[in-house]
Amino acid sequence: MTTTDVSPPPPLSPLPQRRRPRALATPAIALAFWATMAGTTVPTPLYPLYQHAFGFSPLMVTVIFAVYAAGVVAGLLAFGRLSDEIGRRPVLAVALLLSAVAAALFAAADGLAWLLGARVLSGLSAALVTGSATAALLDLAPPERRPRAQAVAITANMGGLACGTLFSGALAQWAGAPLRLPWLVVLAAVATALAGLALVPESAPAPAGLPRPPRPRFRPRLQALRIPAGIRAAFLRAALAAGCGFAVLGVLTSVTGLFLATVLHLAAPALTGLVVFLAFACTALGQLLARVIPPRLALPAACTGLVAAAALTAGALLGQALAPLLLGAAVNGLATGIAVGNGLATINTGTPPQHRGEAVSTFFAILYSMLSVPVIGVGVLIQASDLRTAGVVFSALVAALALVVAVSLARRPAGATPDGLR
Repeated sequence: MTTTDVSPPPPLSPLPQRRRPRALATPAIALAFWATMAGTTVPTPLYPLYQHAFGFSPLMVTVIFAVYAAGVVAGLLAFGRLSDEIGRRPVLAVALLLSAVAAALFAAADGLAWLLGARVLSGLSAALVTGSATAALLDLAPPERRPRAQAVAITANMGGLACGTLFSGALAQWAGAPLRLPWLVVLAAVATALAGLALVPESAPAPAGLPRPPRPRFRPRLQALRIPAGIRAAFLRAALAAGCGFAVLGVLTSVTGLFLATVLHLAAPALTGLVVFLAFACTALGQLLARVIPPRLALPAACTGLVAAAALTAGALLGQALAPLLLGAAVNGLATGIAVGNGLATINTGTPPQHRGEAVSTFFAILYSMLSVPVIGVGVLIQASDLRTAGVVFSALVAALALVVAVSLARRPAGATPDGLR
């Protein structure tokens, strides 16, 4: 709504026609975000089926998952500012197209190389859509509705991750063509989201307040990674805590199906999807809770949750029980979300705007590195021993690192501010 025109509107004002596409822009962007992220977790319940079809080892399952995280990190570093330079809509379109190509590769896969290539493209699509969709949602929201726009971004992001594994598992178990049908659903969702981009106005501001050039130009350069000196201690605590949670999410996403099939003798893709759905859904809830939990209590609560989740996961492995695994996935998700929310709040309140993008990129580069590297370590341990031993060792390491963060919090000076800044 403008403030310059104070005359009464005519009976058939064009204003509603201008508002309608803008009102539909938010759900269209959210759909693009959701569809892209859903495509990244569709393989989770299918890994045991791919393993049986193509004959690769549990270690290779973890490698397939890890290359996704490598694609995300590469995309964040290389294209983190792309939507600022060429606009939000083009980057959203590229992300959706990459997601579609990845889904097509998965649907046509007849060997390991296809899966690896598809996962890299999935990672790049996730990196592109995360920054551009979040920025577009915030661009379109008036200042008083920015918190709501952030909540929409969190819901679309984590909701996509959660729903992708849930519907994939259900289709794989109760419908035909388990290695094809889920990808056809992804392609349909992506096609719908691409069509919805017609409702999205370009919202990226032109450089220096000037009109945007008719032909966007992109100057490729790597995003700098930097930890702001003024919040270094608080930043590292939040990154390590959230990274512990991401490491558990990575292991759950890659080997839950293997655990259910070989340890619990439950070869049920739908159940695999449910476990990972709980983890990601609770991560979204944790990020929303982080906005209302007092900052000084957020990281202690997250560390406590991470230790509890590690104990539950180890109990599930040692006791060969499903219930502790389900509860552990939920508790880990809540703790991870709280830690992520605390880290982003620390960056937003303690970093100058001109360095905020670097700090956020550094934060997520750490998280996705901790998502991928420990997963491969677990795969190596599985090869050297067995899944139960590898899982218990991994759970113990996660609990130990979370306890280190908790101890560092207890040793903060009395004069530290609530968010950990000195």
